Amino acid sequence: MKPYKFVFLLVSFVLLSTAVFAQETEEITREEWQNEMTLLASQKESLQAELTSLETQITELTNMNNNIQSYDDCINNIYSMLGATREGVDNYRLQLNTLTSTINNQQGPKADRQKELDAMKKNKISALPEFFDLVHDQLQTKLDEWKEKPQTVSYNVVKGDCLWNIAKKEKHYSNAFAWPIIYRANRDQIKDPDLIYPQQEFNIPDLTEDEETKYDKIRRNYKPAPPSQSLSTRAP
Repeated sequence: MKPYKFVFLLVSFVLLSTAVFAQETEEITREEWQNEMTLLASQKESLQAELTSLETQITELTNMNNNIQSYDDCINNIYSMLGATREGVDNYRLQLNTLTSTINNQQGPKADRQKELDAMKKNKISALPEFFDLVHDQLQTKLDEWKEKPQTVSYNVVKGDCLWNIAKKEKHYSNAFAWPIIYRANRDQIKDPDLIYPQQEFNIPDLTEDEETKYDKIRRNYKPAPPSQSLSTRAP
């Protein structure tokens, strides 16, 4: 074979090989591109579905928000259920603040504070969460723990008085069995509880809760002795 023919064949082979390789490379690039486009199209579809879902949720939330009552309307509805008004609740709050202060400072008489608290408990406004625990629990606990010091009043003995009758007076104890309290409070003047004299001035202390309970129990349990009966016998 002549040299020039060999060179010609070699060059032809190289060119043909290059063309085939280029064609295969181009086909692989197109396949990868098609795969990428397919992937992107799938992602687009997924994102579009998610966007549609979000738009639907936004519409639903907007509708819900339009139907929700304002805070003031909700509060007014609650007050209406209790038969109260905003002004009434404001007044109740002021009264409760005042009562809380007097109880915290133990400004007596304790019995009056208890009556005031009982009245506030009966008010339907006390059912509101703002007030319920304070009115029905905290303040009552403080009142129960409040140990009130007995107060003392003076009494001038008059003719015919005795400790029993003095204790029995409504303005004192309304309980004659509590006379020992007067006796013990005035031992400097009373040597014998059966002997007191006009013009003596006695201190009459208030009963403590324990003393009131004690003497009320004594009074309730007291049973007068039956009247004595004289028996006469006749000879048969």
